[in-house]
Amino acid sequence: MATAKGKSVAATPKKAARKVRILVGKPGLDGHDRGAKIIARALRDAGVEVIYTGLHQTPEMIVSAAAQEDVDGIGLSILSGAHNYLFPRILQLLREKKMGDVVLFGGGIIPDDDIPKLVKKGVDRVFTPGTPIQQIVDYVNERIRPRK
Repeated sequence: MATAKGKSVAATPKKAARKVRILVGKPGLDGHDRGAKIIARALRDAGVEVIYTGLHQTPEMIVSAAAQEDVDGIGLSILSGAHNYLFPRILQLLREKKMGDVVLFGGGIIPDDDIPKLVKKGVDRVFTPGTPIQQIVDYVNERIRPRK
């Protein structure tokens, strides 16, 4: 027992650190979400708290859910070719909501020539088809930390 000013005080256990929270979003009109679900499950199995938004989400819906769920990162799966609009729009909305510290990453069918442009705009990382799932899990575990 610890003492404080002569009084006996029971040691209190430290509060467990909050798990990293990732929102997996499927923006736009693309109806193929198998890859997003596989990544969501792999992250969950690795101890990450995952919120999956489902199909056909607008950037506004994704950022609203990210704010409500107090996420640390957003992972987007984009197969529709609208990545040059969707990624920057989500970054803009995050800044407007004072959530610029939320890490935005994603993957899908994104041409190699577009990736540096997206990174320059603020996308943290883009994964292309064929990326090993463990590489994505390792990225999340190494790069993303719980926000304060």
